[in-house]
Amino acid sequence: MSQNSLSPISSNAFTMVPRAVGGRVRAVVSGALMVVMLGVGPGAFGQNLKVGFVNVPKVLDTAPQAAAARSIIEREFAPRDQKLLKKQKRLRQLEDKLIRDRDVMSARERRKLERDIRTMKRELRREQGEFRDDLNLRRNEEFRKLQGRVVSAIRSLAKSEKFDLVIGDGVLFASSRMDITAKVLARLKREAKK
Repeated sequence: MSQNSLSPISSNAFTMVPRAVGGRVRAVVSGALMVVMLGVGPGAFGQNLKVGFVNVPKVLDTAPQAAAARSIIEREFAPRDQKLLKKQKRLRQLEDKLIRDRDVMSARERRKLERDIRTMKRELRREQGEFRDDLNLRRNEEFRKLQGRVVSAIRSLAKSEKFDLVIGDGVLFASSRMDITAKVLARLKREAKK
């Protein structure tokens, strides 16, 4: 796909992690952690409490399912992107023609070409807006599916390895001993091969 600056698709357009997710996840994790701390007496922390940490943004970005979703979206939107790029190129050609031939055109020809350029610009802006809206809707749809798969993999791993608590975002420090991100990614890779 072209990296043209006029293209509505940029290199990061297919990124799967929306920025707003961190705040919601952080609030949920903080709340869950407080409930666990309040619900479990101070003596219980002396027991063998198995806690794990998952770098959720890393999982959402590097899981094979994320790459597959990006690929699907790129293939799905590539024809529309190419169509928009062709229209942009045609618009540039008309603008160049107006600049180049303005002095030799009749006033009537010049007004018609200027009107055609304005019409084409409006149409192109509208189509680019629709494209961005459709792309965002589709990306969010794929992101929700990916989130479900990631949560399922984390829960499955937590149950199979008998974790008492798995923490995601909002963690200031987690030792590598507690970081189970690689295990979650490995589980997602196995699931992607199925």
